[in-house]
Amino acid sequence: MNTTTRPLPRLRGPGAGLLAFDPVHTALLHGLDTLLRGLAEQLAAPECLGPPLLPADGLARLDYFRNFPHLGVPAGRFAPEALDALAGGEPPTDVPLRTTGHVLPSATCYGLLLSLEGQDIGDDGMLLSATGRCFRNETHYDGLRRLHGFHMREVVYLGTKDGCVEHLDRGAEFITAAARRLGLELTRAAADDPFYDRQGSRARLMALDPVKHEYSISDGTAIASVNRHRNFFGERLRISAGTHGSAYSACVAFGVERWAHAMILAHGSAEAALVALRDVPPGPPQYPTTRTAE
Repeated sequence: MNTTTRPLPRLRGPGAGLLAFDPVHTALLHGLDTLLRGLAEQLAAPECLGPPLLPADGLARLDYFRNFPHLGVPAGRFAPEALDALAGGEPPTDVPLRTTGHVLPSATCYGLLLSLEGQDIGDDGMLLSATGRCFRNETHYDGLRRLHGFHMREVVYLGTKDGCVEHLDRGAEFITAAARRLGLELTRAAADDPFYDRQGSRARLMALDPVKHEYSISDGTAIASVNRHRNFFGERLRISAGTHGSAYSACVAFGVERWAHAMILAHGSAEAALVALRDVPPGPPQYPTTRTAE
């Protein structure tokens, strides 16, 4: 049976913040992730695959629930007493759940960092890169801009304080150069993360000394960020950098669906965005001649 010429039906999201991708959007998403992987390739950061779930107790040690309790998506299991009701056709929304002690990732780096707990990465530091499916509870959802589940590519550095500065400089250069190649105009600004407790210590520290800067397109959508963790994860997870003591860390992050949104906004349609992406010349981006200080 020949189905190659039959037009595909429009794929609709099965719920709020949930989207199914048709072949054009899928090709756009994969193509953008390949382009964004260029930073990892330039830095020789090996590609990893983080865990699909994160231990809740590990995140608690990183103050995740103190700062972002509203964003977490817990993984539950149906209670044994609910199984007969489910087998009898009762809707799963009406039966009890039990916690598993795990939470779906809300950022790619958490799984990588937790996997390094208690290790010494050595004096030379290390780089890791990964794309992960991330999940967040949001107050509202908006197409590709704000999803319940999305893909985040990150390039993470662990090592020295100076190494973090260099890593973020390289990341900032790559973001600017990649956007230019794609015909996107970005603005950079200190991030205003959605802390649950605006009066909490980390929220106040962020206001005094921003550790995250975002790159946004014309409609205000942040599509990339550079993040300075100081030695927070190194101390909390006992990750050491040889003779340098607790490891400092930093990451460069890309919201892949948001890059797709930016391309569609800039070029008018997913089809036109995919053509523009495929027309991007091969090879590494040409960096600007000056660097932006953190």
